[in-house]
Amino acid sequence: MEARAEDLLPVEYFHVVFTMPAEIAQIAYWNKRAVYGLLFKASAETVMTIAADPKRMGAKVGLTSVLHTWGSALTHHPHIHMIVPGGGLSPDGTKWVACKPGFFLHVRVLARLFRRLFVEGLLALHQAGELAFFGGHEGLADTAAFTQWLAPFRKTEWVVYAKPPFGGPEAVLAYLSRYTHRVAISNHRLVSADADTVAFRWKDYRIKRGDRQKVMRLATPEFIRRFLMHVLPDGFHRIRHYGLLASATRKDNIARIRDLLGQQPPALEAQEETETSPLTLREPCPCCGGPMRVVEIFRRGQKPMSRAPPREQAA
Repeated sequence: MEARAEDLLPVEYFHVVFTMPAEIAQIAYWNKRAVYGLLFKASAETVMTIAADPKRMGAKVGLTSVLHTWGSALTHHPHIHMIVPGGGLSPDGTKWVACKPGFFLHVRVLARLFRRLFVEGLLALHQAGELAFFGGHEGLADTAAFTQWLAPFRKTEWVVYAKPPFGGPEAVLAYLSRYTHRVAISNHRLVSADADTVAFRWKDYRIKRGDRQKVMRLATPEFIRRFLMHVLPDGFHRIRHYGLLASATRKDNIARIRDLLGQQPPALEAQEETETSPLTLREPCPCCGGPMRVVEIFRRGQKPMSRAPPREQAA
């Protein structure tokens, strides 16, 4: 979270969600590494391509993508949550190009390009022999059969939607802290559990009005099966950064954008603040109730300085 806080810009941030048809999600379940990877690639390429179009924004953008594979009832529902700053660098890198206030890109335009890129990517994976099929779908191992099965999805409407913009960079950080390392279900949703049954709260999104909260009770083996559907392949990264926020060039790009926007780096802002007031923790000392002063801050893997905190001399 500290690393992400250093990347935040004083601009509007947008939240875009990409998903795939349920029938293709079944193929994804059998081929998680290949199809989830394609979901990342196609959605990121879609946003960067449309944003770079001079008829749209005409800018190079950066984005952070987070993969979720579950629905509220623990069903298999792979989708990408994307967090995008509302603007980007001009093609020559000399100015910041902001999007319209409260509006990023047309979701229907995004959906149609995403559909084409994803379908073409699936065909490429099939031709490379990277897809496996089971049960009633075994016949799709044949290239002609798979191409015919996939054809109707080129004409259906795919789901891409944009949520309301985040309420400032702080809200972006709060979202990331809640969801980036989230698993399919958290403890607070569990109602009860024993050897036979697990009960948990879920939201029924089919209900348009009123209380969506319900309690679902599943046989314990079925609950375990649903939970394990969302275990990712070993080494698979469910948080990825693209464009201006790609790891190799992120620091340089962020520094250039801040300079164009006239913003000080966070480190300098923090330094000025600490020079005027001592850094203390919000929580008081559990023993005496007095303020706890921060003596030293060090990052993970960094060794603290070999000195003891100052002590008050006993009276």
